[in-house]
Amino acid sequence: MSAEALQKAVRLALTEAADPAKASAMQAYMKSAMPFLGVQAVPRRTALRRVFAEHPFEAAPEWRRAALTLWREAEYREERYAAITLTGSPPRWGRTLYTLPIYEEMIVTGAWWDFVDEVAVHRIGPLLREFPDTMRPLMLEWAHSDDLWKRRTSIICQNRFRAATDTGLLYACIEPSLSDTDFFARKAIGWALREYAKTDPREVVRYVAHKGITGLSRREALKNLPSA
Repeated sequence: MSAEALQKAVRLALTEAADPAKASAMQAYMKSAMPFLGVQAVPRRTALRRVFAEHPFEAAPEWRRAALTLWREAEYREERYAAITLTGSPPRWGRTLYTLPIYEEMIVTGAWWDFVDEVAVHRIGPLLREFPDTMRPLMLEWAHSDDLWKRRTSIICQNRFRAATDTGLLYACIEPSLSDTDFFARKAIGWALREYAKTDPREVVRYVAHKGITGLSRREALKNLPSA
């Protein structure tokens, strides 16, 4: 299966699943310069599952090239969603350090929450679990990046870790952004802390107070802790 053949199959499947009447509203909601076809999440996942099953790859290099082709040559936002979905199908290929440059490109060039959050939580997070010796220093580097979306990724990549959360890493990734006034940085801090509060609410309350976290980050962090 070639990257080009898969790209054509994905575009056809998405077009067939689209409701064009919804496209403009979806684009407006996402504040996207790239247009939408009008494919909502459930029909998109169904269409992509079928296409990927019908067009398997025999080797990881061709699969990686296909993901990048879908991403770089996308004309509609759903095609970029398809590229991210492909990086998780099959999961074993997406959970190797060889895919890291793909994810970094998606984060930097995608530069919006719908792309970045999916990659951060569902792609970078699993890599951190499996390759902590490589990924931990990288997340610390990203936490100090000039790129907002790399910083956001470093903060939220452990959002599904619960009791396995490396709190030292979490705090080290949060702290360079504590003075950032950008909405997406502030929201990321609160979201990450809120997720960890499901495991250790007292620690989150302590940390928020100790660091003097205020505003949006505080509200998000303590949202589910009415007594805080």
